Amino acid sequence: MTTSALSPPCTLEHWSSSETDPSLRIDYWRDVAHNWVDARPLSSPGEFDASWSLMRSSACIFGTKRSSAYEMRTDPKCVPPGEDMVVLSLLQAGNMRLNAGPGGNQHVKPGMLGLYACQQEAHYLWSENARQTYLALPRSAVTAALGREPSNVLMAQERCALAPALASQFGHLALLARRPDKVAAGEYAGMLDATRALALLTLRNLARQGDAADLPDLSESLHVGRHAAAVRFMEQNAHRHDLDAFVIAHGAGCSRTRLYEAFAARGETVMGSLREIRLQRARRLMEQDPVQHLGALSWRCGFAHQSDFTKLFKARFGMRPSEWHRQAWQGKQGR
Repeated sequence: MTTSALSPPCTLEHWSSSETDPSLRIDYWRDVAHNWVDARPLSSPGEFDASWSLMRSSACIFGTKRSSAYEMRTDPKCVPPGEDMVVLSLLQAGNMRLNAGPGGNQHVKPGMLGLYACQQEAHYLWSENARQTYLALPRSAVTAALGREPSNVLMAQERCALAPALASQFGHLALLARRPDKVAAGEYAGMLDATRALALLTLRNLARQGDAADLPDLSESLHVGRHAAAVRFMEQNAHRHDLDAFVIAHGAGCSRTRLYEAFAARGETVMGSLREIRLQRARRLMEQDPVQHLGALSWRCGFAHQSDFTKLFKARFGMRPSEWHRQAWQGKQGR
């Protein structure tokens, strides 16, 4: 996703306990990664192990973190003045129990999304090496999307069409946050803004299950979120030969009219973007394997006919797929 001129700038931060004196690392971890909650590691300072990466903008905070087992309590008294945030969280590894102990009622497993309000009293228990990826949003923005005050709730993917797209977006951005050398610094702002927009659109979609489909936008344009959802859906389903605007719109949780508007706002077309995703995937696959059956490759990348794939590839990259493949591997052998 490209950076929008309107995207608020973001900063990146990275920390690992291995870089900090054992006597200081827990306090530092609490102050920066858990400054809205009461967090207590379940290991000694010398055994404590954690790392996190953060992206901050004026509109939201995105983070991905891993740590030793710990417990965490949320309470209005823990939230600093002026910090009224709500957290959308994806558990990527390990497990977490919400309200752990007597009366515990939620067991979160990898792949699950949850919405958590830091102002709500709760007790969380994170397992060893649990990895969480999350987006912290202002309560006012979440309230506007939901149409009600937010509370702790797990987001069942079968109840929300956009939950899989949001989980995939979180995982993608988390990987890039942990490997900052893979993306130009200026690109992060656009990706963070798109993730925020997709998160708000997902909440809006969740809140309106059963209401009239695709309600009009009353407060802000949701083009960025719809575009992000559609791109993520296309990337996950580019191999499908039945992928058309109707299927993509359904995957993005909107009508075809809204889908077309979202892409037109960026000077793009839906099917042109899908074609680019497929061609880029084909190029990457050719660069990974010295032996490649181009007919099978084109089919895997969503092209029903190899002749169409060859024409489109040459128009995009200036040479036929066979020529690109041969040149790519001759270059690697010459190193």
